[in-house]
This record gives sequence, C-alpha cells and structure tokens, in this order.
Amino acid sequence: MPTLPWTMPNIPPDHAEVHVFASRFETRTLWGALRFLARTPGVWRQVSRAPGAYGATLKAAPLRRTFWTLSAWESPAALKAFAHGGVHAPTARGLAPQMRDAKFATWTVTTDDLPLDWADALRRL
Repeated sequence: MPTLPWTMPNIPPDHAEVHVFASRFETRTLWGALRFLARTPGVWRQVSRAPGAYGATLKAAPLRRTFWTLSAWESPAALKAFAHGGVHAPTARGLAPQMRDAKFATWTVTTDDLPLDWADALRRL
C-alpha cells in the first residue's frame, strides 16, 4: 500500500497553533498487518470527517508489518474526540492484541508548517 496522500478535512486558520500526532505500529504477524490494512478505510473515512482535523496521512509497509500515521489537529481535545469515538475506538481495541510495538509522538507547529513533513515525524518517532 502506498502512502496515503495528505488529506485536509478542515481548512485551518492562518498562523494558528496546530497539535501534531505521529504514531508507529508494528504488528506481531503478517495476519495482524492484514487486519490493520482491512480496517484502515473505515478509520480513514472517520478522519476525513473529523471536526478539528487539519490533515492526515498514513504510510504502510505491510510486508514489514509496520504502519505510520501523521496528523494535525486543532487541539488535543479534537484528537482525543477522534481517538475515542467513531470507528477508531473499537478498531484500536480490536487490533491491540495484534500489536508488537507502538510508539507515539506529539508536538506543536503552526498552520504555516502544513502539510507536515514525514522526515521530521519519523525522526521524532
């Protein structure tokens, strides 16, 4: 699966602070990676409609059983509402037993820095 392009569900205001969230997931097995891939479209649809989402992208290396996400949010509360609601919450719970490793990073930038840079995110992870 190629990298999903940067998607901007909501237009951010000029020069505003943005809360960035990056993640790296490694599944225990190839079967776990396939399950992750199968559930990606539902979560991606949720992101595309999420209030406060200023952008998101996903990298996938399923044969290496590794996935990365990178997203920008209006606030930590907007990110939390996304993570704990919709299809994301049951998907995350359902995939948890499949995970071998997970890493997360958060930081802030301004809307002038969008779209986000994968190289910076990977360095932070």
